[in-house]
Amino acid sequence: MKKNLIFTIVGIILLIGVLGGVKGLQIKRMIAQGEAYVPPPTPVTTAVVQAASWPSELTAVGSLEAFQGVIVTAELPGKVVKIAFEPGSAVKAGDLLVQQDTSSEIAQLRSAQAFMGLAQLNLQRARKLLPSNVITQSSYDNAEAEFKQAAAQVDAIQATIEKKTIRAPFAGRLGIRQINLGQALNEGEAIVALQSLNPIYVNFQLPQQELVKVRQGLTVRLTTDALPDKVVEGTITAINPLVDKATRNIRIQATVDNPDEQLRPGMFVNVAVALPENRSVLTIPSTAVLYAPYSDSVFVVENKKEDGSAGGGQVVRQQFIRLGATRGDYVAVVSGLENGQTVVSTGSFKLRNGQSVMVDNTLSPEFKLTPKPEEG
Repeated sequence: MKKNLIFTIVGIILLIGVLGGVKGLQIKRMIAQGEAYVPPPTPVTTAVVQAASWPSELTAVGSLEAFQGVIVTAELPGKVVKIAFEPGSAVKAGDLLVQQDTSSEIAQLRSAQAFMGLAQLNLQRARKLLPSNVITQSSYDNAEAEFKQAAAQVDAIQATIEKKTIRAPFAGRLGIRQINLGQALNEGEAIVALQSLNPIYVNFQLPQQELVKVRQGLTVRLTTDALPDKVVEGTITAINPLVDKATRNIRIQATVDNPDEQLRPGMFVNVAVALPENRSVLTIPSTAVLYAPYSDSVFVVENKKEDGSAGGGQVVRQQFIRLGATRGDYVAVVSGLENGQTVVSTGSFKLRNGQSVMVDNTLSPEFKLTPKPEEG
């Protein structure tokens, strides 16, 4: 009985050992297969690093300012009896904006004009009588003084009426109305903003070391989020003769045509000053760059080194680079790449260093220096 039990135990142990050995061989075979497995190459699109000649430019952030701009105010106190403009409308120089109450001034003007007429008649009589010595020179002088005083009084009242007849000082576009009919205006109280928008100024600053490159007449290009995919050109018209002591920057002003009045005072714009000379750069598509806080990088496509294994193929190597200016779909590379190298142009985010790839440019997008958005 004991022998049968021992044989049974020994048999079970041998069976477990055989099963364990078989399982171990299977695991080793699976590990070997996994180590020998080579994943298929990842399809990628590529672009060649190219040397190009780009126009030189200086960039800055600018602010738009009206060609002429003013807050129309009341020169004299008075009640508003007529508002002759619509908010946001365009006006011409001399157009009536607001009429204040001038009823008392008009009555005073009639009285003053009557007194001036009488003084003028007295002066004419005195002028006829003076040669015959019917009146004295002193009487003639008094008559002349009274006429001039009356004329001055008429002019003063007319000037008051003109000041209470508020007109547009120049052509432009009005803003939001800040008064109401029947309101009593105080001296200097705001009525409406008036801005001349075409042309329009853009003010920006450049470091003092760039002063030798800038001169009046150079072209500037403006871009802004308010006008996506649109570049507006202007011309430098003024360079401040003083350098800011705090920043060591020099203020520059350019004039830009604005016929559609899409650019408005106070907007921030990106300014690029086009310089006469070109510069040589290395360019790659912007989509090839992996942007990161610590450093930007690209994947360079290289031939796989032969190590005796089957097959050759291509692999990618991550290369850190320093970028320059952007133009259209391209970006300039300051350092990190050489002319003629091949980089992955799309899909870089799914790659890792040393990964096998297969170049397939059949679906590669078309990169342009001056892309134009498709019309919807």
